[in-house]
Amino acid sequence: MLSRPVDFMECALSLAGLALGYTSPNPAVGAAVVRDGVVVGLGYTQPPGCEHAEVMALQQAGERARGATMYVTLEPCCHKGRMPPCTKAIIGAGISEVYVALVDPNPLVAGKGLKRLEEAGVKTFVYEDERALEINEGYIKYITTGLPFVIAKFAMSLDGKIATYDGDSKWISSEESRKFVHNLRHIVDAVMVGANTVVIDDPQLSARGCRGRGGKTKLQPLRVIVDGNGRTPLYARVFKEPGKTLVAVAEPFDKKKSDGFKRAGAELVELKADGGLIDLAELLGLLGKRHVTSILVEGGNKLFGSLFDRGLVDKVLAFISPIIIGGERAMSAVGGNGAHTVAESLRLKRVKVSGFGDDVLISGYLR
Repeated sequence: MLSRPVDFMECALSLAGLALGYTSPNPAVGAAVVRDGVVVGLGYTQPPGCEHAEVMALQQAGERARGATMYVTLEPCCHKGRMPPCTKAIIGAGISEVYVALVDPNPLVAGKGLKRLEEAGVKTFVYEDERALEINEGYIKYITTGLPFVIAKFAMSLDGKIATYDGDSKWISSEESRKFVHNLRHIVDAVMVGANTVVIDDPQLSARGCRGRGGKTKLQPLRVIVDGNGRTPLYARVFKEPGKTLVAVAEPFDKKKSDGFKRAGAELVELKADGGLIDLAELLGLLGKRHVTSILVEGGNKLFGSLFDRGLVDKVLAFISPIIIGGERAMSAVGGNGAHTVAESLRLKRVKVSGFGDDVLISGYLR
């Protein structure tokens, strides 16, 4: 039974989780309106252009919102975008107190929403919640830097291999792990791989088994292929899946190849390159301008190496399977130059360990 402020905030955080995958580039927010210890209104952010969590909860609460307390996972907005400011709705509904799990880093809000509520006589309370940070980690990176949040995900054997010497990698991870990854694809804005991954594995890179609201299929994430020399086969399955595919190639690019990709249904972008290697910082900047707030990178070895070497990874999800592949020619998870010494190695922070079937997932942050 809900009875404490932390319980009510936990309820709001669970609601925020329901909004993930539907709100980008807006944050995923949950809200609960409580009166006399009873929840009278619940809400979570609707797709862009629709109600915010606070308004949805207030509409459900109706007149019972007067004198009630609101628990919300992110500071209420105080500016007019596609929708009116939430602070205005909260004040107008007669809410007496607002508990916030996270101050909004958006410069248009950033404490101004709380200040506006206080000026109107609404008491405010803030306490940072790690789950609130995690739910909106993509939004936070994007709104403060203009760049997407980059998640490096790989599955490897106990001896650190992601494939055998002849490229076979199906399946290193368990079925439970793969289901979890499909859910991640449902949440992020884009999925990125290198050309080798497409050539060897021919992945679909789609979010399967995830249903949207009202039974509708969730929009697929943007598929991004980093392919400096244009080696991706035009018959690859990524071009046959629903959703959009973007192929990043090195400039200047062959006109005949370019026409082939376009006929396959892909969008082509030409970027600066060094020795055929795409400028990944430029690519991330381009994606940020397109309001891509989060990217799940799924391979391969060279792409991971370039991203880690350049300090472009924010979060790591490493699935470790209890198998030994062996072999000097078997591919390791991360290529590139790597660290010169163990002391210079990249070390994860806020590390979590969890299980999926027989696999172990180690996750953590690099920023």
